[in-house]
Amino acid sequence: MNRTDRLYGLVEELRAVSPRPRSARRLAERFEVSVRTIERDLAALQRSGLPIWAEPGRTGGYVIDASATLGPAGFTVDEALTVLIGLGSLRHSPFRQSAQTAARKMLAVMPDRDAARASALASRVHFLEDEGDTVAPAEFVAALRADRVVRLRYQDASGADSTRDVEPLGSIGKDGQWYLIAWCRLRDGVRAFRGDRMLSVEVTDERPPRRTLRSEDLAISSGRLRSVIDD
Repeated sequence: MNRTDRLYGLVEELRAVSPRPRSARRLAERFEVSVRTIERDLAALQRSGLPIWAEPGRTGGYVIDASATLGPAGFTVDEALTVLIGLGSLRHSPFRQSAQTAARKMLAVMPDRDAARASALASRVHFLEDEGDTVAPAEFVAALRADRVVRLRYQDASGADSTRDVEPLGSIGKDGQWYLIAWCRLRDGVRAFRGDRMLSVEVTDERPPRRTLRSEDLAISSGRLRSVIDD
């Protein structure tokens, strides 16, 4: 068994018994390698972002959060290449950290030959970026996924600084910029907040009323609003 297949097997073994732990010795017997090799493999999986941790004690061992891990992945080389290119395009987006870990996880569960081929092909694809490309803050994602009111300190195009409570509705990416679309309580209406102009983002404990984002609520002068899950 090669290392990539063993890494994949380790994840599946831990998933199968989660939330119960598996000792390194038992895993070593299962995969017919040394305990030291298993510990190195588990450390590599942890570095890739997989939620694996060690529980101490006589009945302890290694545990994985099965709800946060991938099941078997049957990506073709072309599919993996497409995913890598898509994730690579998010380097300056608020989703960059998750994109990097997602790419590593996908390659980790692929056969060695396919993963190497997809990586080699992806290395031929490049993005032409401006020197001054801005990066949206990581807190942007927290604001987007939180079903809570967000206190936003924001600087508009004229440089004016304001603090306002907003109710996140969605996000729009356009021309390399990312915008948080939210109901602004200060303006009593839907507004778009550019990621690189956010000075601070604080997620409060308040649940907002349910609202639905409609394209007609946005002053879009050109183009078409398209969801990432559209066919």
